[in-house]
Amino acid sequence: MPRMLDVSDEVRAEIGDEEAARLLAGESAPGSYDCTSCRTPGDSEQERTSTVLFIGDETAVLAFAHATCLPSQVVQVTEEQLQGAVRSIGAVGGEPPQQVQQPVPQPYQPQQQAQQQAQQPPNLVPEQAVLGVTSGLVLIQNELHPALVVEPTAPVARPGTLGSGDDFLPLLIEQGFMPMTELAAVPPVLHGWSVLLAAGQLHAVLQPNPNGGRPVAWWQAHQPLQVTDGWRAAANKHQQVLMFAAPVGSVGRQPREDLMRDALDKAAANGKLVSAALPLAGI
Repeated sequence: MPRMLDVSDEVRAEIGDEEAARLLAGESAPGSYDCTSCRTPGDSEQERTSTVLFIGDETAVLAFAHATCLPSQVVQVTEEQLQGAVRSIGAVGGEPPQQVQQPVPQPYQPQQQAQQQAQQPPNLVPEQAVLGVTSGLVLIQNELHPALVVEPTAPVARPGTLGSGDDFLPLLIEQGFMPMTELAAVPPVLHGWSVLLAAGQLHAVLQPNPNGGRPVAWWQAHQPLQVTDGWRAAANKHQQVLMFAAPVGSVGRQPREDLMRDALDKAAANGKLVSAALPLAGI
């Protein structure tokens, strides 16, 4: 039976017209599936469905999502990330993704805290930096927004300099992040950057490729980070994630979301916080 699939020109260019035709005819696409964004059931025979192609170094995985959750697109990821997603999504050809067990959220509990080695983002970090990444919900204008708080564990110098200063925020501002003095409004969208969710887990923050082409990872998790149903639901509702960044020692690894919010407010008041809304660009 024909499927109500959206196959973007970018996806079609990667998989070829013949495979695209097979998908649209229902020969290689599932009828029912678990949306790889919101992880709820979908039916490509009854509702518009997006094809999302994840490409690693050696492997490509075709996933499916509600068209209202994600547009059809191609996302470049590392082979390690893709292999992790393969175990949850299933093989190319449309086998239904496996269910991912999610942790039970606790009141005011930040969902994940992790310190990961950042990849070398072009024109941003001169040497390997350790970034602390915390995910949680932030209340702005009486509405909850999914957020990532990023803070390095040491000062970040400008590439090519020998000084001991901290240029973490200036470098991000040059990339388009906005300084904040208070958390009174949602920051503007920073186009070209995005947050990658794969199989309901947080994989990476992507930035524009300085050489053109597909985005590259600015930060990526060594192992995919679980997010709660509430965080993922908010991300799918807004189709974006708020990223806040602060220099070392400005926010800290707070154990509760209310304390994290207090720390963000103090960092903003002290002129030590930048932010942007990053579109959701993953499964």
